[in-house]
Amino acid sequence: MRIGELAAAVGVTTRTVRHYHHLGLLPEPERQVNGYRKYTLKHAVVLARIRRLTELGLGLAEVRDVLAEDAGKDLVEVLTELDEDLARQEAAIHERRARLRTLLEAEELPAEGPVSPELAQLFADMAHMSDSPMAAKDRELFTLLDTSASAEDRDALVSALRGTLATPEAVARANRAYALLDALVDAAPDDPRVAEAGQALADCLPPELIPPDAVPIDLDGNHSFMRAFFSDFPPAQAEAIRLAMRIVKEGHR
Repeated sequence: MRIGELAAAVGVTTRTVRHYHHLGLLPEPERQVNGYRKYTLKHAVVLARIRRLTELGLGLAEVRDVLAEDAGKDLVEVLTELDEDLARQEAAIHERRARLRTLLEAEELPAEGPVSPELAQLFADMAHMSDSPMAAKDRELFTLLDTSASAEDRDALVSALRGTLATPEAVARANRAYALLDALVDAAPDDPRVAEAGQALADCLPPELIPPDAVPIDLDGNHSFMRAFFSDFPPAQAEAIRLAMRIVKEGHR
């Protein structure tokens, strides 16, 4: 057989055959006097096996292990590893589809979406709160934490935040804190209203937001993330937030 006939017999392209030659997966017959390579049934058998293995999902490096005469891994071991990997992918896909269903079944997706179903529910609980610029910044920060935190930390954070909004009185406290912070947008850092806004915000922050094992926390903004965090607020608002975090921090002592 010539290369085209071999490729057609096995159902691959001649380019694929040449690629397998280049990788050393398929032995390359010597050229005959007329310049053509003559492939045998043995080449077709090996090529067909390569095709079956790749269709199962094996990478070419794994195929080489299986085909090697001094196989580093036997076929059962390789296929077992592949099956375990596919099981992990299947579980991940199932989880992603479940999350998508939760988002699609929601009455309204948050503007910051897509977010986790847990945070989407928290945003729904916050929908009746005041339309505050500071509240919008909070939502942006929650979205960032939703993406960057581990699933365990995210669940703990969302649970703690939901607890702070569990009663009408708690919602009223949050709205008051947002209003006081919004009023500082053009104020100086030493404005006397900073202390009131900081205390009001501290009264709303769940202690879990700054757990004991996270203390000391960089409240001066020397860390790059904290520096970026505080720089996103006008000076007086940043000072009030820093004060609130300090109050919560001191509560751990």
